[in-house]
Amino acid sequence: MATTAYTVSGMSCGHCVTSVTEEVSAVDGVTAVDVDLESGRMVVTADTMITFEAIAAAVDEAGYTVVPA
Repeated sequence: MATTAYTVSGMSCGHCVTSVTEEVSAVDGVTAVDVDLESGRMVVTADTMITFEAIAAAVDEAGYTVVPA
């Protein structure tokens, strides 16, 4: 299992958190996603190594921007 932290920018409400969580959860190998609205911190747990590009694409699909934490 691998756990990686990221920072998501542009979120302003609970719907934003839900959108990001749903998109990132759909990435193959992701087993858990925890997003904190106030800090913008997102922790992704996966059973395989997930590339930053795959996470960034999922967050972009939700309409936000991500950087490694």
